Amino acid sequence: MIVLGLESSCDETAAAVVENGTRVHASIVASQNDIHAEYAGVVPELASRAHVERVLPVVRQALGEAGLGLGMVDAIAVGHRPGLIGCLLVGVAAAKALAWSLDKPLIGVDHVHAHLYAGELGQPAADAASLFPALGLVVSGGHTSVYEVTSWTSLRRLGATIDDAMGEAYDKAAAILGLPFPGGPNLDRLAREHAGGERIALPVSRLGHDSLDFSFSGLKTALLYAVKGVPGERVPQTPPALDDARRRVLAASFQHAACEAVRLKLTRAIEQSASRGMRFRRLLVGGGVTANTRLREVLGEVAAAHALTMRLPALDVCVDNAAMIAGLGCELLRAGERSDLSLLAVPTTSA
Repeated sequence: MIVLGLESSCDETAAAVVENGTRVHASIVASQNDIHAEYAGVVPELASRAHVERVLPVVRQALGEAGLGLGMVDAIAVGHRPGLIGCLLVGVAAAKALAWSLDKPLIGVDHVHAHLYAGELGQPAADAASLFPALGLVVSGGHTSVYEVTSWTSLRRLGATIDDAMGEAYDKAAAILGLPFPGGPNLDRLAREHAGGERIALPVSRLGHDSLDFSFSGLKTALLYAVKGVPGERVPQTPPALDDARRRVLAASFQHAACEAVRLKLTRAIEQSASRGMRFRRLLVGGGVTANTRLREVLGEVAAAHALTMRLPALDVCVDNAAMIAGLGCELLRAGERSDLSLLAVPTTSA
C-alpha cells in the first residue's frame, strides 16, 4: 500500500511517499526558517502564504524522487489537526483535491499522534503484541504530552503542559540568553559545550505528587532572573555578566532541569500505570525536541531502567514531516478508518 502524505500544520510544507507504513520512498520538507528568522518566531499569516506557494511543488518533488505517478498512489493522508488554522487549511484543501480527482481514499491524521509513529519509519514492522501497550511522549514547539497507547487508533492522554510547551520554553530561553533563531538547537549546542561542567540550580516542576502534567513557565522565569537579576523592593539584584562562559552554564542548567522534568513525569506515568496492572512494553517518542541530545540520553535511560523497548526517531523525522503522516495514515486505513470530503482543519484538540 502506497500512501502520499501531506503536512502543513505550522511552518514546514511537507510531502512524502510511504509504502506499507514504514518504507519511506521520499520525504520532502520545505522549511520556512528563512522567512521567520527576523521575527524570532513563526508568523501565522506568512506561514500560510508560503504553504500555498509550496504545497504542489513539494508533492511533485516527492513523487519524482519516489519514481511514481499520482495514479500509482493508493491513498492520500493529511495532517488535519492540531495546528495553525490557516496553515492546516492549505494542506487539507490540497489533500481533498488530490483524493477527489484521483478517486482515492482520504485519511485525516492527528499531527501529534503521528509524531509518536515517527520512530517506526524505516524500521521493520513491529507486531502489536510486542509494541502495545506503549507509553507515548510528544515534545515539540506546540505540544508536550504523555499518552497511554493501546493501538495506533487508541490513544489516551495522561498529561500535558499547562503553560509553555517544552520546545516553546527552549526557544524563549534561547532568546533570554541572546541566541539566534531557531533557539532550541542553538541552546542545545551551547549546553553540549558545557557538558560535565558546573550548573546552577533551576527548578524542576512537579505539580503535585501524582500529576502527569508539565509546566515550564517557572523554569523559564528562573532563567530570566538568573540573567536579568531578581526584582527587589527598589533595585534589582545585579546578576553576573552574561558573557559566553555564563551563557554556557545557564544553557546547561536550563537543559538539565527541563530534561529532568521529562524523566520525572515518564517515571511517574510508568509507576502509576503499573499500579493499575498495565505494564508498558515500549516507549514511543516524537516531536522536534526529541532531536535534543540530552533528552535523547534521558529517554534511553528511562527506557533501560524500566525494561522498555524504544525506537528513537531519526533526526530528520523529529521535526514536522509528511512521512509520519503517511505512515500513520497507512495504519489507520488498515484499521478501516478513512475520511470524506467534509474533513475539517481543526486548530486545537483535547486528545
